[in-house]
Order: sequence, then C-alpha cells, then structure tokens
Amino acid sequence: MVEDGWPISEVAARFQVSWPTVKRWVDRYLAGEPMQDRSSRPRTSPNKTSKSVTKRCVSLRMRLREGPVQLAARLDIAPSTVHRILTTARLNRLSYVDRATGEPIRRYEHPHPGSLVHVDVKKLGNIPDGGGWRYVGRRQGERNRAATPGKPKSKWHNPKLGYAFVHTVIDDHSRVAYTEVHDDETAVTAVGVLHRAVEWFAERGVTIQRVLSDNGGAYRSHLWRDTCEALSITPKRTRPYRPQTNGKVERFHRTMADGWAYARCYTSEQERRDALPDWLHQYNHHRPHTACGNQPPFSRLINVPGQYS
Repeated sequence: MVEDGWPISEVAARFQVSWPTVKRWVDRYLAGEPMQDRSSRPRTSPNKTSKSVTKRCVSLRMRLREGPVQLAARLDIAPSTVHRILTTARLNRLSYVDRATGEPIRRYEHPHPGSLVHVDVKKLGNIPDGGGWRYVGRRQGERNRAATPGKPKSKWHNPKLGYAFVHTVIDDHSRVAYTEVHDDETAVTAVGVLHRAVEWFAERGVTIQRVLSDNGGAYRSHLWRDTCEALSITPKRTRPYRPQTNGKVERFHRTMADGWAYARCYTSEQERRDALPDWLHQYNHHRPHTACGNQPPFSRLINVPGQYS
C-alpha cells in the first residue's frame, strides 16, 4: 500500500485478513514503529479480580478444601471466577478426590425427604491435650499424648487415647445431616442415635421410612432390627465390600473431616467435639451444596415449622 499504492481491500483479500488489520500495520509502518507482534492483552483491566481476593481464595482452598461453589459463597464472587483462580494456581483438582474405580458413577436420589436415610460411623483418633501431631509435629504430639491424663496404657507402655466414633444419619433427598459423637460403635449406641435422629427429623416435618447401612456388627444385630420394626422403618444393608452404595454418607464424612475434624489445631478432644454443632449448623443451613442446586440442604425441607413465616 505504501510503496505500490495498492488499495486496502485488495491487500486484505490477498493476505486473508481484515482491512482494519491492514490499516493498523500500515499506520505503524508510516509512524516508524517496530513491526514485531504485540500482545493483545489490554493495558488496564478494571474488572480484574483483585490480588487480595485471589490470595484469600487460594488460602481457603488449601485450608478448607471446598469446591468453587462453596468458595464463591464465602467470597461473594462467581463460581466460574473461583474455578479460573484455582486453575491458574493449579489447585482445581485435589489428588485425594480422584478415585479410579474403573466403573461409571451411578447417581440416584429419592423423591422426598425421609424416603431413605443413610447411616454410618466415622472413626477418628482422639486429640491429646495441647494438640495432635498433624499440627504440632510428631515429636511434640508424642509428648502431648504422654502428658494427657486419664488414658489406658498398652503393654508396650505406649499411651492410648482411644477413638471418637461419629454416628451420622443423613437424608438421601435433602442431604440434611444429624450427627453425634460417642466413645463406641455398639448396637446400643447406634440404636440410641437412631431414636434421637427420628425425633430430630420429625420436629422438622420429616418421617423416616427406610434406613440404609453397611454390614457393621451394630447394624446386623437383632436390637437394630427390632428397633427399626418398632419405629416402622425398613432396614436395608449395602452389598458387602461395596461402600459406594452408601456413598452419600461416606462423602459427608469426608467433607466433615476436612471442614471440622482436621480443619484447625484443636488443643483437646473436648474442644473439637464442642465445635461440631456450629459446623453442622453451617453445613445444614448455610453451606451451598451442588446436589441441592447450590442451595443449603435445609432449603429442601418444605415442612419445617415457621419456615414460611
């Protein structure tokens, strides 16, 4: 165009580019500017996510291990923005999430609350006074364990702190969870939890019809069978060595472990147990759940007293 006087339309057709591109290059040539390729990135991005929000998003991801929907609710930004931040930071996938079962995922959901509830027990090691080894290190954790009073001794003189057994009853349709912490997983304890869970759900307008459990000793006992019969509940059990069938309560326990059990440094086992009701309220009433349309599980309970007042 400059040397031979070609029209801009012919040059654009010759090189298969738009005429604004030809005009832009010609203007640069006439102005004596360098002809190297330039980045198309804008000089300023007024709507770019601030660095403080990005840092907080990454920090919450590493500390709470929550997904984009949950983090978006905490940060008041779009889930797609959270996913972009996590992808840039290479945190969009957690290694422990990948479960190579070799089988396709089969999703199901019962039609209304109470149609089916899942029950299971999560076993957690008790925390010694002063903090456990996950946060204070192995050496200090052993000292704290040895200094914690009221624990039995093993034959190797290694102090045992015992275990906390978290009994959970979770509704299949709404994902609303009821949880208690006990020192054992016997049939008597499991039956007591079931009685209190039935009353707790009934106060919220939910009548339990079926209960699904694994093949643990408590759930195979005659006491469990007779209790379900007295409560007009149909007991069901999963296929042996097939925990995927009870996957909703298993997944809840993993969320609970990340959000409560190992979320921060507890200085004692009692402090951790005292923190459970607040976390459970956050889960049921406020935490967005992807299976509930990014709404909290309690939004699926339609007969809660005072819900529409």
